[in-house]
Amino acid sequence: MGRVFGQTTTHASLLARLSGGTDRGAWAEFMDRYAELIRGFARRQGVQPAECDDVLQDVLVALTRAMPGFVYDPSKGKFRSYLKTAVLHVIYRRSCQNKGAVSLEQLMELTAAGAVDDAAEAQWEAEWRQHHLRLAMKTISVEFNKADLEAFTHYGLSNKDARQTAEALGLTVEQVYQAKSRIIRRLGELIDQQVQEEG
Repeated sequence: MGRVFGQTTTHASLLARLSGGTDRGAWAEFMDRYAELIRGFARRQGVQPAECDDVLQDVLVALTRAMPGFVYDPSKGKFRSYLKTAVLHVIYRRSCQNKGAVSLEQLMELTAAGAVDDAAEAQWEAEWRQHHLRLAMKTISVEFNKADLEAFTHYGLSNKDARQTAEALGLTVEQVYQAKSRIIRRLGELIDQQVQEEG
């Protein structure tokens, strides 16, 4: 079992559990970790909001078929690239009303061949960064106290004035600065760890 970040297991150990094909907890964790990434990328690709859940379900069906017996080998490509290709395939297939199945090997070949345009690549990278921020924020939400989190939300995320934030929360301006600094530093550490875990 790999390291644990927040309440999720590592990327490699999750993939190993999924490859068994029968671990429902692993699929629930996969959904918790990647559902918003898939929906967000679908939106960036022009999928209507009402249809993003359909894309998610189609991706899960494709992965359910492909994952049993799957052995993660980073030398053959990163899982993030495979996932991107799987999502794009579903989006393209839905737009073309072509329901033909594509195997794991074919998806990996598409990924390795760079069969993704630059715009889609940039959109995936933007959504992947948001994905890492969301994961890190889950950990932040349990590691820091309420006052620090509120100070960070008001001052660090909402760009409200430090003095007004301090007054509203009953803190000193220095406490607001310190909360933002500590949380940003920790976010950087968490995101670095997550990126390393991708392989």
